[in-house]
Amino acid sequence: MELKIVKMEVPADANIIIGQTHFIKTTEDLYEAVVSSVPEVKFGLAFCEASGPCLVRAEGNDEELRSVAVKNASAMGAGHTFVVLLKKAFPINVLNSIKDCPEVCSIFCATANPVEVVIAETKQGRGVMGVIDGFHSKGVEREADVKARKKFLRNTGYKL
Repeated sequence: MELKIVKMEVPADANIIIGQTHFIKTTEDLYEAVVSSVPEVKFGLAFCEASGPCLVRAEGNDEELRSVAVKNASAMGAGHTFVVLLKKAFPINVLNSIKDCPEVCSIFCATANPVEVVIAETKQGRGVMGVIDGFHSKGVEREADVKARKKFLRNTGYKL
């Protein structure tokens, strides 16, 4: 077995969701989940088949995001994984709809941070071992940090 690190490309002002699923209809179901959650969302998604022709299947309503999702999924090359890239929405707006898709098994990350995917490769194929989401911790928040966090949440409308 060989471990590889695959750096995901995340366009400016975009978020990425990476997960695992199990069926070819994932592409259409994820499209419906995303577009019905946030009508003005711009997105692209790609899904790696794990059997049959083993193609990267893609959908979306934004060609740049669709293209980058295909590039990321192809670089991972791990069966039954998917990549969704979003603009004009945040993962919190679509994550429950994605998790409600019957074929979605798990979500590895949902973030705007830089992401590296840890891939294991064997003679059979590839699988996601985990993700590196952002950077390592630099300390514990202090009172000023708590105030800044709460102010940010209220300014973005996520808290009263």
